[in-house]
Amino acid sequence: MIIKKMGWNVLVVLSLLSVASSALAQTPEEKLASLKLTLPPVSKAIANYVPAVRTGNLLFLAGHLSRDVEGKVIAGKVGSTVDEAKAVEAAQRTALALIATLKAELGDLRRVKRIVRVGGFVNCTEEFTRQPVVINGCSDLLVAVFGDAGRHARAAIGTNALPLGAVVEIELIAEVSD
Repeated sequence: MIIKKMGWNVLVVLSLLSVASSALAQTPEEKLASLKLTLPPVSKAIANYVPAVRTGNLLFLAGHLSRDVEGKVIAGKVGSTVDEAKAVEAAQRTALALIATLKAELGDLRRVKRIVRVGGFVNCTEEFTRQPVVINGCSDLLVAVFGDAGRHARAAIGTNALPLGAVVEIELIAEVSD
């Protein structure tokens, strides 16, 4: 056999490739489970808008606010009442809410072909300038769940206030399949 002639190094490489390919084959739902993450219930709109609009193969998600596991808005101002680490966690929670809306709209997260763009807003003091670090909480989670299809264009903007005093608000555009 060729493998015998090549030695144990080849077996190790083949094992690693097998593990890697099975990890690549995971669905987004399986990746969420392996990360021990649970999607929250989809939040209802707080004004006159809908959570998602589809046109062609693009699905536009309205801005989602940061909410804790009980659904309460995570409020505060980064650089004043909230530190950067807590703001990153708020962005991660918001990413889960966005994914929950994607699932509710599509039924199956495998229908997400690509996350196209993320727009992140950070409620912060005038002196705080690390908005990209905060919104990385969302971006990193999207890549962890969707792999390369989760890589996206992005804006990370600081603002003096957000609805209900939320720490972050994030919107998303996804390319989806039928």
